Amino acid sequence: MRIRTPFIVALLAFIGFGAQLDAQKIASVDMEKILSSITEYQDAQEQLDQLAAKWQQEINQQYDAIKGMYNKYQAEQVLLSEDQRVQREEEIIAKEKSVRDMQRQRFGPEGALFERRQELVKPIQDAVYEAIESYASTRGYDFIFDRAGAAGIIFSNDTYDKTDDILRALKN
Repeated sequence: MRIRTPFIVALLAFIGFGAQLDAQKIASVDMEKILSSITEYQDAQEQLDQLAAKWQQEINQQYDAIKGMYNKYQAEQVLLSEDQRVQREEEIIAKEKSVRDMQRQRFGPEGALFERRQELVKPIQDAVYEAIESYASTRGYDFIFDRAGAAGIIFSNDTYDKTDDILRALKN
């Protein structure tokens, strides 16, 4: 609620200011509802969920194996020479690093799951955004907001983009 309150206040101020200049057409859409109604999107999400669950299970098994190695090391530690203890510790540490690397390669910001999501979901999202942009352009909407998520503005008329004005002001 705290995050939305400043956004709503800013939106109302923006609407009030805009009403004084000229009337803007504003609309909202529920992206979650739109995407969940698309069969291909649901199938892609299911595939991604299954893949993530499978990979997480593999990683959990690796961590269980590491825990087993550590427990065995703890039990045998008093019987091992210094060199053997160091070797076992290094094996455990190397195995932990290997599993963390696997986890990062699969679930990291640029990992395999992200890439797979880009392959499966992004084309669907792009098609939805294109449909929204086309709808807004043909019906004269200046802004379209996403009611469901944190995406904010989905479409805005380039007339209202003042980025270049700000950049010019910063250079002066």
